[in-house]
Amino acid sequence: MLTDAGKAYLLSCRRGLRTLSGGSEVLEARRTNPSGVIKIACPLQMARGILTPLLKEFIARFLALRMEIEHYAFGWDQEPREDVDVFFKLRAPKDSVRKIHSYPGTVRGLFARPAYVIAAGSPSSPQQLSAHRCAGSGVWKLTRGRKEVTPNIAFHIVTSDPGVNLTFALNGLGITVLPLWMAKHPDNRNGLVPILPLWKPEPITLCALYCGSSRLTPKVQALLDFLAEYIGTDRDPRLKQDRAKGYFTDLKLPPTSGP
Repeated sequence: MLTDAGKAYLLSCRRGLRTLSGGSEVLEARRTNPSGVIKIACPLQMARGILTPLLKEFIARFLALRMEIEHYAFGWDQEPREDVDVFFKLRAPKDSVRKIHSYPGTVRGLFARPAYVIAAGSPSSPQQLSAHRCAGSGVWKLTRGRKEVTPNIAFHIVTSDPGVNLTFALNGLGITVLPLWMAKHPDNRNGLVPILPLWKPEPITLCALYCGSSRLTPKVQALLDFLAEYIGTDRDPRLKQDRAKGYFTDLKLPPTSGP
């Protein structure tokens, strides 16, 4: 038999359990219907090529969740500010206080306009790229099987923006590295030819950095899972209804990064 003190203790515990249960229900409701503002920072190309085409679907699915998009230049490589919920980078940092969620990487290739190849010739080896006009940045690491070379290239145009590189190639100005989905887009495929097709530039990896405990906040979890349904799949908006096979890397493979 419970004493009076025991009965009072039992009632107090039951009230506490009801409070905990109510809190769990509120949290679960937030997880299924997240609300508030989620602030993200991402490269400009991602904002235009991925986020913008998916805004309609995102808003329709998460009516109570608002998004703030802050885009930055490709060369910007710093730890994100504390007020940014999710920070997308084109290469995983070696040391970060934030957790990392990886997405399929983008396969790339070397391309030029046919008229340029007719006028300047086509290189037969990576080393011959130094004799051509090229647009790009950093170091081009080209692989063929287990072979890897880094040709010494003095870029005619220094840029990491694939949009600028695409214009450079389509105007017949020289050779550049492009994402396959961009080079083989219906608007571009007839104006470009592959250069050194057996040599592959490093893929571009995409990762999301975020703060949080072992269980993500509802709004961050919602965004990461939502994008995972599209990035690197047949539903990726960059593909324009093409199939994803061959355009993206497998997440099971070791990640690589490109400039």
